[in-house]
Amino acid sequence: MTQSPSPLSIISLIGTMSLVAAGNGLLFTYVPFVLGSRDAEPWFAGAAVTAVAFGGLAGCVLAGPLIRRVGHARLFPVSLALVIIAALMIAVGFYPVVWVLARGLYGLASNINFILAQSWINHAASNSWRGKALSFFYMSYILCFGAGSWIFGQLPATGNLGPLATVFLTSLAIIPIGLTRLPAPPMPPALSMVKAVPLAWRVSPVGFIGVLTAGGISMAVQGFTPIYATAARIPQADVAMLSLVMQTGLLFVQYPIGMLSDRMDRRLVILITCGLIFGAGLAALTMDFGRLGLLMITFAVWAGAIESIYSLANAHANDRSAPDHFVPLSSALLVSWSTGATIVPMLITTVTPQFGPQTFIFAILILSLAYALFVASRMIVRK
Repeated sequence: MTQSPSPLSIISLIGTMSLVAAGNGLLFTYVPFVLGSRDAEPWFAGAAVTAVAFGGLAGCVLAGPLIRRVGHARLFPVSLALVIIAALMIAVGFYPVVWVLARGLYGLASNINFILAQSWINHAASNSWRGKALSFFYMSYILCFGAGSWIFGQLPATGNLGPLATVFLTSLAIIPIGLTRLPAPPMPPALSMVKAVPLAWRVSPVGFIGVLTAGGISMAVQGFTPIYATAARIPQADVAMLSLVMQTGLLFVQYPIGMLSDRMDRRLVILITCGLIFGAGLAALTMDFGRLGLLMITFAVWAGAIESIYSLANAHANDRSAPDHFVPLSSALLVSWSTGATIVPMLITTVTPQFGPQTFIFAILILSLAYALFVASRMIVRK
């Protein structure tokens, strides 16, 4: 009889992705700060955010065929190599167009990372601890992402030390996954994205729309908060600290929500989380950077609730999936995530000059309310 892996078996995966996250968080703060504080056109910062999501969409399409060709274990270091190349493209000098292209390449590599890690964790986890496993994975990723932002605050914004630090951290990330003994998932079935996306909808409309919503609101808060803070002309160290404090909200929001979702209907937990996002977003609108400490706490709760939507929707969908559909389902869900993460920042970038730097906050409020109404309607229909 084959013994299923224990929760400790996924530590190597989480270790690799945590190191990757630290490097990514550093660049997520470095790029908008440098673009906003130097003589680049204002739209470049928003374009860099959109490029990450657009590259991620390409990664979703390519991940399945690449996994079927070489498997999880071989593709993982390849995707990490692409992250290193993207960081080196930024390190060569201040060329905004090259930076936008580099962010697109990072987006491609990042989503391949996530498809690999998520499908591996979903394969290892049972329903009894999948919610906790995914929440711990995302919590670790986002906290290390925030740590990377804090590292940026300790480095000079001039020069290329920031992207070179990302190269170092991503190189370290190859070690845990290279030494793992966790069995790789089976090769996914040959299922095109044209079929995978309808599959995700059939498996779980709440999960599919939830990941679509999560892509938009997560990319908005992570991508536009540093731009928002830089536009307010607060110091580099405060921009970095705001990004770090936002991620620490996960300790008090995302993991407890994940644990709660393993004990009750995940759809009800999603409704509670959407309410928290809406309330914290309204609070953020009433504050300015003169009360930076209170603003940081508000953004911490807000970001923690926002990032919880993805893990809740993902776990809800995987609960209803057959094991041999984990990879195509993960790919389809990330297509949904990347679609939201591409369209929403693009729209925010377009209308921000007319409506001001708080536009992204209004966008998140609208999307969280719309998703809550959709989930409530599905619960009523299912009854």
